[in-house]
Amino acid sequence: MPHFPAPINSRLPTVGTTIFTVMSRLAQECRAINLSQGFPDFNAEDVLFERVAHWMRAGHNQYPPMAGCLPLREAVAAKIETLYGTRYDVEAEITITAGATQALFTAVAACVHPGDEVIVFEPVYDSYVPSIELAGGKAVRLRLAAPDYRPDWTAVAAAITPRTRMIMINTPHNPTATVWQRSDLDRLAELVRGTGIVIVADEVYEHIVFDGVAHASCAAHPELAERSFVVSSFGKTYHITGWKVGYVVAPCELMAEFRKVHQFNVFTVNTPVQLALADYMADASRHAGLAAFYQAKRDLFRSALATSRFELLPSRGTYFQLARYGAISDMGDTAFCEYLTREIGVAAIPVSAFFADGHDDKVVRFCFAKNEATLDAACEKLNAV
Repeated sequence: MPHFPAPINSRLPTVGTTIFTVMSRLAQECRAINLSQGFPDFNAEDVLFERVAHWMRAGHNQYPPMAGCLPLREAVAAKIETLYGTRYDVEAEITITAGATQALFTAVAACVHPGDEVIVFEPVYDSYVPSIELAGGKAVRLRLAAPDYRPDWTAVAAAITPRTRMIMINTPHNPTATVWQRSDLDRLAELVRGTGIVIVADEVYEHIVFDGVAHASCAAHPELAERSFVVSSFGKTYHITGWKVGYVVAPCELMAEFRKVHQFNVFTVNTPVQLALADYMADASRHAGLAAFYQAKRDLFRSALATSRFELLPSRGTYFQLARYGAISDMGDTAFCEYLTREIGVAAIPVSAFFADGHDDKVVRFCFAKNEATLDAACEKLNAV
């Protein structure tokens, strides 16, 4: 086995293997039910696979346009205009990406210069801060306090300085399953008015909002749409997380900068999948029905654990459920998740992994994007804790 013959001066010296990989590997080793990493254990509809095969056999297997296949960009534009009332130009303001994580990384790389500050909200998805640091920026972390995990707008106002280049937001929010309201976007708009601050809005769970509540998108907020990269994910919407296809929309001025980076870190995304997704999006019920689909799973999961010793926090969006376990154990959340996986046979994610300092409220995250049989089996084990 070869070894590099010199010391490595790491660009990310504090970064290790993500908690998602760690817990999924442990679940596999222990043959535990994996409610940790956020992916479904069921397939998309066969018609989507058939459309991919159709376009492959039809010869569409070479590079598409750098910005993405035109039919898919047109489908994205039509969806956003229908849902949020904003028309994005398919030539200059929509780019298809290799998943949402790439879109987020590229937006940061395109806009953040060394010394710039970027405000993020903890618990924060694990890709945000490394993206900022690789660009030479500084992450300014603001804490969302348990159990409500609502933004403190006074703290946000105090954190904004002349060095603030960007604010990264995530709604519906992973891992807390909270959902921002229009009033939150109004407050954010008020705070950035008259500045050059860019918003990166991670809205990958845009179609998974529960109890009849409408998703508050930056694309639907005229003042924020002018300064926002809005990111979404076909993987989350159509149960195909392994395909790694997403999209980003932004004003042409921002998108021009985004594409300068995009063309060299990805260039483009595979052709037949894009064309198949464009076909699949023609039936709007496929994304319009997603909230009801996942709300049924949320309600099943919560109902099955109603008499357990877990305290279930509200789940207003995403396909995640937070739970306090203070009535069960005084272990730290990482140790408790290891215990659940090894001894009980159910894997979860410790929420402390989303805090830089490991802040531990003794809260764990379960993913309920699973078949009913999987959820029933997991809940039987969790009820025995």
